[in-house]
Amino acid sequence: MPYNIISLNAKLREARDKKDLTERRRKLAAVRNALLEARRPFKCEKCHQPIGAEHLSEDGGHPDLKVPFLFCPSCSEEYLDYIRRLQGQGDPACYWRNEAWLELWKRWLDYQGTVDRYLKSNEFKQLLEELKLPDPYR
Repeated sequence: MPYNIISLNAKLREARDKKDLTERRRKLAAVRNALLEARRPFKCEKCHQPIGAEHLSEDGGHPDLKVPFLFCPSCSEEYLDYIRRLQGQGDPACYWRNEAWLELWKRWLDYQGTVDRYLKSNEFKQLLEELKLPDPYR
């Protein structure tokens, strides 16, 4: 009766390859999740509604705003009112834009800044390099 000899080197290599594949999938998931949270072209970055070409300027931003976000007309109007309220003005007819609403905008803007810093971090760039993916900020 012939013996079936199992190569330990082959088993070790197979286990290492499986671990490497699992690690690569984990890293790809991290990149995918980070980039999904990043800015989405032609969608409002606040409410995620599609933005028609008529609401975009040639540089891809909103024609009335000098901000690094793409907003639909509704979110643009809210953002402008947010800025005005920070300056002690704002539209008094929009009584629902209260302290909690101001906090919502503040936290959303803080979150966007945090996502941006993460995507520009050396560690995230290292992850992209390990996976041989292009840096979204180049």
